[in-house]
Order: sequence, then C-alpha cells, then structure tokens
Amino acid sequence: MRHFHIFLFFIGMLSISGANAGVIIGGSRLIYEGNKKEKAIGIENPDTSPYLIQSWIEDEQGNTIKDTPPFIVTPPLFRMDGGQKNLLRIIRGARALPQDKESLYWLNIKSIPSSSEENRNTLQIAVRARLKLIYRPDALSGETAEKHTDELVWKTEGTTLTVTNPSDYYMNFMFIKINNNSITEGGLVAPRLSATFKLPASNVAGNISWKLINDYGGIGELHQASL
Repeated sequence: MRHFHIFLFFIGMLSISGANAGVIIGGSRLIYEGNKKEKAIGIENPDTSPYLIQSWIEDEQGNTIKDTPPFIVTPPLFRMDGGQKNLLRIIRGARALPQDKESLYWLNIKSIPSSSEENRNTLQIAVRARLKLIYRPDALSGETAEKHTDELVWKTEGTTLTVTNPSDYYMNFMFIKINNNSITEGGLVAPRLSATFKLPASNVAGNISWKLINDYGGIGELHQASL
C-alpha cells in the first residue's frame, strides 16, 4: 500500500491559553500600545513531538503585507521541541499608522507537526490561529472600547441592523440581541465606521443589548439601548 500524508489546514480563533493542536498560545488578541517598542506573546509545546512554528502579519482584510510592514514578527519561523516554551515578539515596522484611532491587523501563528517514520500513515494536521492585533496610539492609552460603547448608534431598516461607531476604538462584540433574541455571536465595528447585521424579520423594535470582548479576551458588562 502506498504511503501518503494528508495535511489539513484549519483556521480558527483561540481563547486565552487555548490549545492549538498541542501548541498553547498565551492569548487570543494583542493590544499594541503606541508608546511600546514591542509586544510579546508566549507559545508552549506540551507534547513530546516537535512542531514547526510559522508566524506572519496580515492587514484587516486578511491580505499578507509585503511592502513596508507595520509590524514584524520575530522569529518568523522556528522549531519548537516537546516541552519547550518560546516568545513571539511583535516589533513596530516602518509604516506610519494613524495616531487618532485604533488600527486592526491579524497575527497568524501556524503550528506544523513533525513528520516521522512512526506517523507516516497518520493524519498530520497543521493549524493556523488568527489573533487580532490592535494598534492603540499613545493618545488613546488609558481608555478602552468598554468606556465608549454606549456611544454606539443603532438603527434597523427592513431586515438589517446597522451599528455606527463614532469612537476611536474597535468594538468587538461577544453578542448582540434584540428583545433577548440573538442577532449575532461575535462581529466587530471599526472606529468611525458602521457595520450591518442580518435581522430574523423586518420591523424589529424594542431593546437592544450587547457585550464586548475586552483587551484580555474576557467578557465585558451588559449594555442596553432602545431602538
């Protein structure tokens, strides 16, 4: 019988210290403060088998940044043996970033298992985790999205719910509900922009409620407003 390998690539979000096919990443998001020279996130391999760890930055739309990157990940590629711990360092690049509002990027961390004679006929899984990397300029330090979330403006039209964010911060939703009926689990709205969500029916009215995911991946307080 012919030997073969199957590599399955799966894109997923991680919770804090969530397991990534054996590799543990020490967070689900990074807030890069404008007055810092770098940011770091821990990685641990509790398995006995080694992994190859590859990391890179994408823009908000998920595109790989080739010219003048805003951030550089180091080391971008390394081997992590069983029981080993390491740090990924994110360093500011040469690209100028807005200093009056937050900017969103994606930190990608792919863990690729080793291939050996012992597991040649087993399923080999390479897992890519995408973590939000939010740049918060120095002028916005000391405050968070939670302090500004009541500034959100909500509007329904037909079967569409629109939320407008007049603040300088990204609003990352844990959930949005109308009259305790779930509209969406997750989602976000960028600073000074709007986002739309699908309603289950037209002419929906009543009270809207939502919670945000905070800087540490935890859940914020319940907020409510009238439509």
